[in-house]
Amino acid sequence: MTTASTTPTLDSADRHTAPGHTPIPELIEALKRVGPLHGMEESELEWLATHGIERFEPAGTTLFHEGDPATRMNIILKGEAHVRRERGAPTGLFIGRAGQITGLLPFSRMKSHGGHGFVVVDIWALDFDKSIFPEMLRAVPSMGQRCVSVLLDRVREVTRIEQQTEKLNALGKLAGNLAHEMNNPASAAQRAASGLLDELRVYGHQKFRLGSLCLDEQHLLKVRDWQESIREQASKTVPASAHHAALEDGLQTWLRGHGVEETWKIAPELAELGVTAEQLDPLGEFLNAGSLTIVLSQFASSVRAERIAEAMLDSTARIFDLIRAIKDYSYMDQAPIQEIDVRMGLENTLTMLQSRLTHVEIERRYDAELPMISAYGSELNQVWMALLENALDAIADRGKITLAVKLSGDMLLIEVWDDGPGIPAEMQGRIFEPFFTTKAPGLGLGLGLDTALRIIRRHRGYISVKSEPGATCFRVRLPIEQLQAY
Repeated sequence: MTTASTTPTLDSADRHTAPGHTPIPELIEALKRVGPLHGMEESELEWLATHGIERFEPAGTTLFHEGDPATRMNIILKGEAHVRRERGAPTGLFIGRAGQITGLLPFSRMKSHGGHGFVVVDIWALDFDKSIFPEMLRAVPSMGQRCVSVLLDRVREVTRIEQQTEKLNALGKLAGNLAHEMNNPASAAQRAASGLLDELRVYGHQKFRLGSLCLDEQHLLKVRDWQESIREQASKTVPASAHHAALEDGLQTWLRGHGVEETWKIAPELAELGVTAEQLDPLGEFLNAGSLTIVLSQFASSVRAERIAEAMLDSTARIFDLIRAIKDYSYMDQAPIQEIDVRMGLENTLTMLQSRLTHVEIERRYDAELPMISAYGSELNQVWMALLENALDAIADRGKITLAVKLSGDMLLIEVWDDGPGIPAEMQGRIFEPFFTTKAPGLGLGLGLDTALRIIRRHRGYISVKSEPGATCFRVRLPIEQLQAY
């Protein structure tokens, strides 16, 4: 039986041992308070009391380091010990308290400790070296079943802790991606709001100056018609950016020739609208230099204010799109089982990963007519997140990812391709094993694909991988028939 190597043994080169200090009857009474030993015969308890090495460790003692060999089983009679992972993020893996059996157990293939063990509350324990295990199982037959039960509990607990840590890591990455994505439009909206406030002050001043010209109604109508014609033209055609410089030079020449002041504030805005020097001639026919300056400055200021407002709208629209994607991704405020559009789930997941897609080409191969499937939407999105993050890690956020969704018989086939270096053939058979990872310590717990496998199985589906250098594909098949999905 395999078990995680994360529980403490009281091995230490500098430990203090005090064998035989406690009378055997007192040891037997202490062993009776150990949960896994409840119901054991008096003679069996006596064997454990007489063959165990009594151990006392003060608080603060280091019991072992991550990777040290595990050679003893420990029965903790009093006190408390903790185990924390040393590599990567400091993760609490195990707390050993009075009444527990820890360390290397019979039938376990545990070779080394999975973290740093240290005493929190002074410990009193009995140690049993692995060399005595065969004799212990002969003398105390029930220890086999009791140890197997402890092993199963240990695996479940460690798996739960690791899965929780994996979820927290995923949540942290998701929060980081969202913070990055939100920051850009939020910053743009803030800058636009600040610029708009300044421009509105300028616009108000220019409107006051325009009013001071006291133009007659006929001339005011000409100015208004001219502005409306320019706006209508701009709404229909947008000049290529390559022509902006030429337009601006021509406008600067015309404005200076007519005595207009601060042409550097006016010409760029007019050029962006596609205004040519010839289109200014109608204004030059009835406005002098001072009036032209005021009329065109007011118009340029209104154009700038509109541009800034449009930038604010674009930025806030992006924020709302992100919020919508978050709600869709998490299926917030919705029933857990939904009619799911798999394509939309993939797109929402891409939105969550947008900050990593700057140098990534996404190719989509979605069939036009695809049925909805009944599923746990938020769980399927965990699958898409795991597969897409796996692909991004494989290509180091630079390369190409292909997403394909199509019908395959009575199932929906989803494929996630990447053009990374591929998965070595000897590792492909283990890629879905829990805690198996090819990443460096601290960069992953090896539970992403295991979680994806469990979710797909819950949906009565299948997941597989095919890989060679330059082409790795994860294939997910999900049943279309709703009644067969759960």
